[in-house]
Amino acid sequence: MKNLADPTKPSEGNLPTTETTPLLGAPESSPAKAVTQNGHATKPTDDDPPNAFISNTGDADEEEEKPMPYLQILILCYASLAEPVAYFSIFPFINEMVFRLGHLPETSVGFWTGTIESLFSVVQMVLMIFYGRAADRWGRKPVLVFSLVGVSLATAVFGLSESLAGMIVARCGAGLFAGSVVTIRTMISENCTKKSQARAFSWYMFMRNLGIFIGPLIGGPLACPSDPNRSPGPFCRVPFFQRFPYALATFVAGAVCFTGVIACVFFLKETLKRDIDTNNDGISRPAKSMTTMDVLHAPGVPMVLYILGHTMLLSLGYTAVSPVFLFTSIKKGGLSFDDRQIAIFLAVAGGSQALWMLLVFPPVQRRFGTGNVLRVCTLLWPAMVAMFPVYNELLRHGLDRVFWVTFFPALALGSGVAMSFACVQLAINDIAPSSQVLATVNALALAVNSGVRAFAPVLFTSLFAVGIKSQWADGHLIWVILFVLAIGLHIACWFLPAQAEGKYDQPAKPQQRPENGEVE
Repeated sequence: MKNLADPTKPSEGNLPTTETTPLLGAPESSPAKAVTQNGHATKPTDDDPPNAFISNTGDADEEEEKPMPYLQILILCYASLAEPVAYFSIFPFINEMVFRLGHLPETSVGFWTGTIESLFSVVQMVLMIFYGRAADRWGRKPVLVFSLVGVSLATAVFGLSESLAGMIVARCGAGLFAGSVVTIRTMISENCTKKSQARAFSWYMFMRNLGIFIGPLIGGPLACPSDPNRSPGPFCRVPFFQRFPYALATFVAGAVCFTGVIACVFFLKETLKRDIDTNNDGISRPAKSMTTMDVLHAPGVPMVLYILGHTMLLSLGYTAVSPVFLFTSIKKGGLSFDDRQIAIFLAVAGGSQALWMLLVFPPVQRRFGTGNVLRVCTLLWPAMVAMFPVYNELLRHGLDRVFWVTFFPALALGSGVAMSFACVQLAINDIAPSSQVLATVNALALAVNSGVRAFAPVLFTSLFAVGIKSQWADGHLIWVILFVLAIGLHIACWFLPAQAEGKYDQPAKPQQRPENGEVE
């Protein structure tokens, strides 16, 4: 039988024990430590995640600044490319593919295109909680590898569809395996300390945006390689690509996703550390896991999930409306941008968001805390929304010079609102009631995200069309709605739970031990 240290003798850093002190339980006020065979605490090894032996209280004293495991974070960031590449790679050719394979009238293409795009998010939403619970039970790495393999295959198979029904099944299949984002976010959190996670998540979100950029670059140029008028090359006369004109694009997108599988299988380390629950009989057992409903009703979780949903509703509404607004004529309430100008707009917005996330967010979050940064970002959201109808009015009144001098600098500054996404993610991590259900909390958050993403684009583009047709307030109805949503989001952020404020540099209040020896 293994020898245990004498629990009646006070060890370094612990309070003296009393008759009511559990023999095998460390006091809750002390940091959790690993225990060796002789019962003494040991230091984490290089193979363990930085927070493997840290309690989930977020106390600054418990979380010393440790070197971030850069290789593990980079592998996870690379793996995060799979989901946006799979989702956005079909965008350049989906309309044409629906028109060809569905034998539909041109007026029905938009409906079926939107339906196919939304099905990915709908299926993802339904299964997100399952992936979170699976990751908490069986480990992060197996669930991540399983998800990436499934997404890779489903993305590749999409190009082999020969009917509208086949496209729907393949797209649902991609959503069926799109659980990688749950485990990736969870593993990034578990590989970081409270102080370093802001930097890690800024890298993660940069890579996600890079995936959004790469996806269309794969799908557009590689679609229809057998058409000599579009992309003459070595595949021009291959019979296979004449029968399946979109297969090359989806094969390459699937291959990009599969490289993430290889990286994770050979280089990624498991991060799930199971709590041990010890009874009076001296036998160690796995700690009882919280149910999904327990997590959902944990203090602060509902409010943070609401703030997440509100943030995504506002951002997805803006993302869906802005390209249509740019294209719409000035007379009807838009900016009359051509393709080149829209491309410049997207480049400036995307580049600015990347710079805000990489250069500004980590030090600002560490200095002022998650809650304060989030409230400032949500205070800027109404101004960001209001600038678009204002610039339409400038063009209506012939102030073109003022427009071109100020529009893109204002866009670059306004893109700083993208930091609100990172703030919400950190709040989700901090509000988790236990590290053992961190994946479940992330799954609940991503289920909310996917649910909003399934209906928000259709809702807001429809409202934009109503405003343009009615010409209410010069066609600015949609911006009034988004402005009200932005004000509501700022108000909601003042109710952010204290546990999610993210002020990691402030020392925690010391816990008091009553006379009976039990920690309150």
